[in-house]
Amino acid sequence: MSTDRKRVQIIFPAQGLREVSAGLQILFRLLAPMAVLLLIGSCGGGPSSRVIETPQTQGLKGWEKPYIIAGQRYDPLRDHQGYVEEGIASWYGRDFHGRKTSNGEIYNMHAMTAAHKTLPLGIFVKVRHLGNGREIVVRLNDRGPFVKGRVIDLSYAAARRLGIDSSGTGPVRVEALGYQDKGREGTPVYHPLPSYRVGSYAVQVGAFATPDNAHRVAAGLKTRYGAAVVTEGWVGGRRFYRVWVGRYGSLEAAETARVGFERHGYPSSFVVALD
Repeated sequence: MSTDRKRVQIIFPAQGLREVSAGLQILFRLLAPMAVLLLIGSCGGGPSSRVIETPQTQGLKGWEKPYIIAGQRYDPLRDHQGYVEEGIASWYGRDFHGRKTSNGEIYNMHAMTAAHKTLPLGIFVKVRHLGNGREIVVRLNDRGPFVKGRVIDLSYAAARRLGIDSSGTGPVRVEALGYQDKGREGTPVYHPLPSYRVGSYAVQVGAFATPDNAHRVAAGLKTRYGAAVVTEGWVGGRRFYRVWVGRYGSLEAAETARVGFERHGYPSSFVVALD
């Protein structure tokens, strides 16, 4: 999924209605940053949403942690350098004006902000309309949109400047810029986070209440992948035995391995940092 610039490019077909499903969006926009497991039912008894709390996510802000909504898991990125995405932009306005966003801010439909499913909140992104050529820069402070094919949800002000306030949606290119600072003569300068891609990682394929089960799984995986260990951890006052497999020198390699484990019967796998 990456090149020498760690570029991520996802192309989606144009589709959708004017605004994101209100019930689902309200559900997630009420999901303020939390450090504990959160389970909320959507409006009208619809899909549920929860933040995934594990020992590896302790200390992270609520919006930095993996989450599940409508049965789909999303893993927020720690490294946004070189991130480029193409797809459909939508916008949300008055129905959400004054409500809390995912990072705890109050949504202002007249501010230049936006929602994204996985990019770090607080960074700025450049959005270019692929139809009319207009460009805007917005700051991410919310999660969404959770409609298939949509890659970014703009505030009303941002949608108006981009030229999609009437149509409701439009094809766009999203490019991550970084955290904004002022340079010479007050011009904006964008500073990315340090890279989290280089390090030492493993993939947690499961957590077991019984140590014998954990060691049996680890032994089988060790013969296939060369490294598998069992570590102890506490969740909700209960002891669990976690199976960590592999030792990968980059986050990218570990993510690739995680996808492989999911395809081979370990759907709850996720990447953990060893050092």
